[in-house]
Amino acid sequence: MPYPYQNNASHSFVPEIWSAELLTQFDPLLVWSSDLVANRKYEGNIAKQGDVVHINSLLRPSVGDYKLSDGMTAQRPETVDQKLPITEAKYLQILVENSEKLQSAGDLTSPINQQMIRSLAREADTFMGDLIASHATAMPALKPDATNLPQALYSGILDMMLALDESDIPGGRYAVVSPRVKRYLVEHPAVANAGAYGEGGVTANGVVARMAGFTILSTTAMPTGTDIVAGHSEFATFASQFTEFRMGQSEKYRADYMDTLHLYGGKIVRFPGLDIKQGGSFDESLPTKGIVKTSVTWPKAA
Repeated sequence: MPYPYQNNASHSFVPEIWSAELLTQFDPLLVWSSDLVANRKYEGNIAKQGDVVHINSLLRPSVGDYKLSDGMTAQRPETVDQKLPITEAKYLQILVENSEKLQSAGDLTSPINQQMIRSLAREADTFMGDLIASHATAMPALKPDATNLPQALYSGILDMMLALDESDIPGGRYAVVSPRVKRYLVEHPAVANAGAYGEGGVTANGVVARMAGFTILSTTAMPTGTDIVAGHSEFATFASQFTEFRMGQSEKYRADYMDTLHLYGGKIVRFPGLDIKQGGSFDESLPTKGIVKTSVTWPKAA
C-alpha cells in the first residue's frame, strides 16, 4: 500500500532503503575519516554546504594554595568555541531505466554503482588525510638503509609513541602508514606476529595489526610527502551527511535519475593545555601535539 506522497505505480521504491545502503557501503571504505582516525562526535544536523558545527572546550581551572587567613577564591568555568565548517559538497547521481528494478535488484550492488561509491569515499578520505597531515607535528625524517628497513620503520613508530606519551595523549591511538611502509613493516616480528603483541588478522578500514598501543592502518590515500601519521581520534573530527535524496525523470535521456548529496567537513580539535594562547584562545596556527607525522628517505635498493 503506498503512502499518501507516493505514486501508485512506484510505491515499492523506498528511498530510506537506498540511503541506508549508501551509508552501509560507504563507511567500510574509509581510513582517514573512519572513527579509528577521526571521531564523529560533532556531526549534529547538517543541512547544507556552509553550515557550521560549534565545538565548545572547557578550560582547566587553576589550583590555588589554601591559607586559612585568605580563604578561597571562586573561579567561573570558561569555555572556548571552535568551529567545524561543512565545506565540501559532493554528489552521486545514477541514471536508470526503471527505479523499481534497481530497488528489487539490491540497490547499489552493481559494479558501476560500487565504483561511484568508492569515488565518493576516496574524495572524503583524501580530504581528511590532507587536513590531518597538514596540522600534524612534524618529526625528523626516517633514514633507513637497505639492511635495517623493518627495524628502522618500527623504531620510528615507537619514537612517535614517545612523542605522544610526552604530551599525555591517551591510549587508543592509530598509526596510518603508506603501502610502501606497510610492505617492510610487516617483516618486523612485532607486526608479523602481531597476535603475540596485540591483535593480528584485522583488515577492516585498512587495519594491518594492533600492537604497541597503536592500531596500524594502511591506505593509498596518503598526503604528499608523508609516510606515517600517528595520533588519537579525539584530535580530528569528521562530520558527514548524505542529504537531499531525489528521484525524477531525466530531461536529457529517456530514463529516471536518482541522486544524493554528500555534505562533509573536517576539523583539527584543540584541547586546553596543549595549544592555548595567552588570554585563553586556541592558537590554531600551531600543529597539534595530538598528531605526529614523518616521512621516509628510502634507500635506492628498497
